[in-house]
Amino acid sequence: MTSNAPKLPSVEEANAESSEGLGMAHSGDVPVPYMQRTRDWYLALGYNNPYRYSHYAEVPFTPLTKPLAECTVALLTTASPYQPDKGPQGPGAPYNAAAKFYEPYMGDTAVDHDLRIAHVGIDRKHTSMEDGNAWFPLPLMRRFVEEGRIGRLTKNFHGVPTNRSQRHTLDVDIPRIIERCKSEGADVAVLVPNCPICHQSIALTARALEAAGIPTVIMGCAKDIIEYVGVPRFLFSDFPLGNGAGKPHDQASQRATLELALRVLETAPAARTTVQSPQVWSGHWEWKLDYSNVDRVSPEEIARLKAENDKAKETAKAIREKLAEPT
Repeated sequence: MTSNAPKLPSVEEANAESSEGLGMAHSGDVPVPYMQRTRDWYLALGYNNPYRYSHYAEVPFTPLTKPLAECTVALLTTASPYQPDKGPQGPGAPYNAAAKFYEPYMGDTAVDHDLRIAHVGIDRKHTSMEDGNAWFPLPLMRRFVEEGRIGRLTKNFHGVPTNRSQRHTLDVDIPRIIERCKSEGADVAVLVPNCPICHQSIALTARALEAAGIPTVIMGCAKDIIEYVGVPRFLFSDFPLGNGAGKPHDQASQRATLELALRVLETAPAARTTVQSPQVWSGHWEWKLDYSNVDRVSPEEIARLKAENDKAKETAKAIREKLAEPT
């Protein structure tokens, strides 16, 4: 007996129709899983103690009490001041541990600064580190002050170290940063991380600022890390690491990113509010497959990278030991 019922498509055919015929995105076009990638990466390099990110169930939240046009805004960054004597730090520079900073620093918001991100693990394949405005929006924030969108900036912006030690970040770095923000009358804070550990350090700082009564918003690219730590407000841009403030050399993208972050700061109804920017990095999603992906690196390259990483760890250790020496 022959059935007249239509033949159902196979799973493969249904998937093909979903991703092509209906205009859906590819199943791989999702936020990069940085926590899993970095775990697998360091295991492949031979380090058998995978890093454990901070994780909280409770998240502090401080509502805004006045319009942003009346607020004093603090800017916090994990970017590092350019140090000409510390090796390559410009466009296309490799990871440079010598350019790291290990203590919170400040810089005058009234003038421009040359801040670089060669000292951290950002996406060096898909972004070139050419435009500092993509990770440090100070000039645009000054324009927002001139336009009346925000009231004023604190006298200084604040550099947040990317210490892997969560205890040091919580017990040493963050109290100093909070004290400085409060002394300058910060009503709110905008925080911009870069690398995976940067996202953790910034998340911990945002939590502490909120607990101290200062509302915050983070502009970042590592969604899984920020949400795993647990923060009050987060604007997620699905861009390669190092572009939390918008696309490089794209003023419209940078302005839209900062404006959306401020709207999140103003309108978030409760803690753990994440808003994803509608901007798309490019017409191709495959860039998301490359960052710290052991499946895309040869054994020979893994060995070379392990040697580089060991050298970088020694450099960082020497810098920390020097900082700890009595003066």
